[in-house]
Amino acid sequence: MPGALSYTLRQPLGIVGGISPWNLPLYLFTWKVAPALAAGNCVIGKPSEVTPLTAYLLGDICNAAGMPPGVFNIVHGLGPRAGEAIVRHPKIKAVSFTGSTRAGAEIARIAAPMFKKLSLELGGKNPNLIFADCDYDKMLETTVGSSFNNQGQICLCGSRVYVERPIYERFKKDFVERVRAMRVGDPADSGSRLGAVVSKMHFDKVLSYIELAQTEGGAILCGGTALQMPGQLSGGWYIAPTVIEGLPINCRTNQEEIFGPVVTIQPFDTDDEALALANGVPYGLSSTVWTNDLRRTQRFAAELQAGIVWVNCWLLRDLRTPFGGVKQSGTGREGGWEAMRFFTETKSVTLAG
Repeated sequence: MPGALSYTLRQPLGIVGGISPWNLPLYLFTWKVAPALAAGNCVIGKPSEVTPLTAYLLGDICNAAGMPPGVFNIVHGLGPRAGEAIVRHPKIKAVSFTGSTRAGAEIARIAAPMFKKLSLELGGKNPNLIFADCDYDKMLETTVGSSFNNQGQICLCGSRVYVERPIYERFKKDFVERVRAMRVGDPADSGSRLGAVVSKMHFDKVLSYIELAQTEGGAILCGGTALQMPGQLSGGWYIAPTVIEGLPINCRTNQEEIFGPVVTIQPFDTDDEALALANGVPYGLSSTVWTNDLRRTQRFAAELQAGIVWVNCWLLRDLRTPFGGVKQSGTGREGGWEAMRFFTETKSVTLAG
């Protein structure tokens, strides 16, 4: 401006907290730690108590690499104790959390009166919208993966599959056939497509939703049962990949996050109906659209209530792009410059001439 110079500084916050989940324990932990350190902060990180080992090994590596003491700190413990202590501590200026919507709401309740910066990446109930003009073979192969990768224990998995009616019966037959052929077994065996779910508690939760789906009127097209595995896998928490048909959008099975190898399928007739189904849940993390219609692509990209929209692909992501959701899927964004902005404080400076 005439007679003055204005510029912006971005400075470290000081001490920040990062709380990460169990499903991708090293990957998601580093999403928080790396940008926070790069921005010049000291970090207190808490991995999930269910999967602590990879974070412990990362700490060993950082010590061996010469990380100064006190710059990167790993605290192990339960969420209601260790996690809450991080959120409550007055010297921790920002908290980045990935986990359940319930836990995120509790973190927000504690942190909001303290005016801490919050990044909350929470639950998902992601729709997969399949139109008749899609590349069918590519769609089918990808949809099997987007439904059941990591036993469905990825926040980005498409747990609600909506298919345009002209290809619905064909899709149902082919999809169920592919799912039935998926091998559940030892993750160290290259022939296995699914392993065990993470814990007995989660195992019981997933099975309870399968039972609930049947009481809500759903038909189990395949799976729906626990699996008893032989040999050294005996006693593990294995669930057959499950496909359920015939449930309305407003039932609990379609509204609540299951986070396991369970998907529901349903036909639709119009673009408006597909949008209403996709947006008709309290979550809004990601959506996948399969179509070769450019106008439809542009409309759905704009109108889907989701932080991420994939078109003719799934989990194809440049890590520099923003990552996060809307509605009960959270607030704030991770990745690239969004993460650097979160872990810094903005200061405007003006020098008069």
